[in-house]
Amino acid sequence: MGTSETIAIENAHMPPFFNKIPISIDRGDGVYVWDEDGNKYLDLTSGWGVTSIGHAHPAIQTALTEQAARILQNPNSGLTYSPVRARLLALLADILPANLTRVFFTNSGAEANDAVIKLARKVTGRHYVVATERSFHGRTISTASATGQAKHREKFRPLMPGYSFVPFDDLDAIQSVLNADVAAVIVEPIQGEGGVRIPSEGYLEHVSRLCRANGSLLIVDEVQTGFCRTGPMFAISETKVRADFLTMAKGIAGGFPLGAFAVSEEVSGKLEVGDHGGTYCGNPLACAVAYAVIRYLIDNNISAYVAKLEQYALGEMLRLKEMYPGVLTEIRGKGLLLFMEFRDEAIAARVTDECLCRKVFVRQTQGNGIRIFPALNIEHEQLMEGFAVISQAIELVVKEKR
Repeated sequence: MGTSETIAIENAHMPPFFNKIPISIDRGDGVYVWDEDGNKYLDLTSGWGVTSIGHAHPAIQTALTEQAARILQNPNSGLTYSPVRARLLALLADILPANLTRVFFTNSGAEANDAVIKLARKVTGRHYVVATERSFHGRTISTASATGQAKHREKFRPLMPGYSFVPFDDLDAIQSVLNADVAAVIVEPIQGEGGVRIPSEGYLEHVSRLCRANGSLLIVDEVQTGFCRTGPMFAISETKVRADFLTMAKGIAGGFPLGAFAVSEEVSGKLEVGDHGGTYCGNPLACAVAYAVIRYLIDNNISAYVAKLEQYALGEMLRLKEMYPGVLTEIRGKGLLLFMEFRDEAIAARVTDECLCRKVFVRQTQGNGIRIFPALNIEHEQLMEGFAVISQAIELVVKEKR
């Protein structure tokens, strides 16, 4: 099958949910991918943050083949025990914040967020959930209703009731809406889809205290920030935030579909048989891959490696901002979750297109921004290669504007 046939079939048989790039990717290796015509590209999107240790990593290949030869799915699914699931649970217990002692597996981050919202309402007996503006929590009808971006929400009315929104990084706003009807506050430690927005120091700790004082539960959405994306294993790992639920997905299994949520012992004690479930709920194949990925992150000290690359990346972004102050208006990021904000959407689109012409994938986000979130084990030279292309693309666009 060639590129034109692949594109024709997908266009003919898939709903029009994406403005697709006319490139058919056939294989990958590390941070590089190749299309059906043999062209090589540098992927600075890690498949939207999921291929955390690169494409076709040997650790993932081994886990897949060895577990596939044993069993993919248990009989009676979640009603039976699994040694590979138990092994993953034990590993997660070592790396999660200490108070989060129970974990349930889902198929995606949206499903994890959907579940904890439901469970928070059950546990508290309250109905309302507070989320933040610019947030993104998923595409189910419940998580779309909880997402603080109208473009992801308003066209699907009637939405699920019981959600309200406050500005991100605004403690007074959260305090003003907390009352006896609020079951939970859901917040991202860093807003990823919202434009890599980093809150003020201490913000999350204060939100945690406000929730506890009000009897509301705190849901920390680490779907994008978890598993060393921002440096620490979790963005709240080195803070005093006391979450009641923590949701995760994306990097957890290096590109294999898997999500999860962790819950405190206190909250777990209020849950009952039948409160939640799922057909896959940590099937052996997904658990084997996730274990291999997390083990790789730990054994190779990827947390420290990401912190080191962050310094280089932010330095390069700052250099570009100083070179092109009228075009590149702001840079921000933590770890390898990076964002470049341009003067307008048209410039961001042109830079994105020019990067692709030079065989580099970046992600245009929030209209006038470009998000850079490569595999966490990207080599320094490969990241340099990416920024060299981004610099060339910006320079070309600047020349066009003169």
